[in-house]
Amino acid sequence: MSGLDRRALAARIAQDIPEGAIVNLGIGAPTLIADALPTGLEIILHTENGMLGMGPAPAPGLVDPDLMNAGKQPVTELPGSSYFHHADSFGMMRGGHLDICVLGAFQVSEHGDLANWHTGAPGSIPAVGGAMDLAIGAKSVWVMTDLLTRDDRSKLVAACTYPLTGAACVDRVYTDRAVFDVTPDGFAVTELFGDATLDELRELTGLGLRDATGDRDATGDRDDTHDTHDTEEMPS
Repeated sequence: MSGLDRRALAARIAQDIPEGAIVNLGIGAPTLIADALPTGLEIILHTENGMLGMGPAPAPGLVDPDLMNAGKQPVTELPGSSYFHHADSFGMMRGGHLDICVLGAFQVSEHGDLANWHTGAPGSIPAVGGAMDLAIGAKSVWVMTDLLTRDDRSKLVAACTYPLTGAACVDRVYTDRAVFDVTPDGFAVTELFGDATLDELRELTGLGLRDATGDRDATGDRDDTHDTHDTEEMPS
């Protein structure tokens, strides 16, 4: 079953970000979205180390060592960008001032639970960073990840077995095979990539996935059930 590579998936996610949104891109694969945003739209990127108005990666030879995102990758600044204390940045995250965050994941449950900071494996180093604050504070939480792990286990599960980052916080999952919305009835498949089929996805995940490919927005805005809410190596 073929699907999208990470840059293509980042470009697909970028298409869904509305103009005027304030967005945080989690460490790892989600940072690729910054390079794929449509030109001419005002989308304000926030980085948790203290910047609003982050731009795409710089051209070769034009790296400013003082301009880095939270993943220590070089970035650019856009006109009107601003800088602030780390504590103020986390205040924005916790205070509900971000419209969207895009995070990596180890597991996402069909109830929208997110596990992306620790596998619990002996010797692994847990690194939650700002993921919990983002998962709870952002108005909408999207996940960008491969559908399967390296040993072909589904990252979409009935219930997470890894320590949670946030409970019932995920609204949508973008994978290399398909897009899934989290609904009160579990995952709804809203878009298929490549030659993926619904039956194959059901077999891979072991879940009773609902076909919502004719209904792109199966969930709409986050409902009240979500308001209770990739190693910052960030999973992807």
